Amino acid sequence: MKKKESNEELVAQVIRGAREFSIGTVLFHRAVGQILGVNVTDMKTLDIMTQQGSATPSLLASHTGLSSGATTAMIDRLERAGLVERRSHPEDRRGTILVLTQEAKRKLPSLFASLGTAMETLVSSYSEKELVVLNDFFTKARLLWREEHAKLKRRHDERFQKVRARDHR
Repeated sequence: MKKKESNEELVAQVIRGAREFSIGTVLFHRAVGQILGVNVTDMKTLDIMTQQGSATPSLLASHTGLSSGATTAMIDRLERAGLVERRSHPEDRRGTILVLTQEAKRKLPSLFASLGTAMETLVSSYSEKELVVLNDFFTKARLLWREEHAKLKRRHDERFQKVRARDHR
């Protein structure tokens, strides 16, 4: 096999691996969500809140791409499930801040403990040089996802605007 063909195959394997990793992540979050009684978007919202400590509804809408109405419905689901609570925003008396409940802080780590340990073991098996490459890849992939999400949203919004304009004639 020539070097170019070998490189192309390796690129294809990495892309396949990234897709399979994404599928595995979604399915794992779906399984945890089923245990908690919430959906995958709700799970990713809990993930955002775990990383941030708290969040405003507008921040969650921005991260998830949900409309304000859909974001409110999601927050209502998470609140009914006993996973988040609304509090008055400490700096904006008209605003709301969302925090994880004590129940969520207790349940979430136990559901992810085995995965966390396994990931720590896997990542620790790489050399410092390999970790630099992995970190670079995930940093660039995260930016790529954001850019592609924004492009997709713009295309959808443009199509929606054209349809609305056509329907209002």
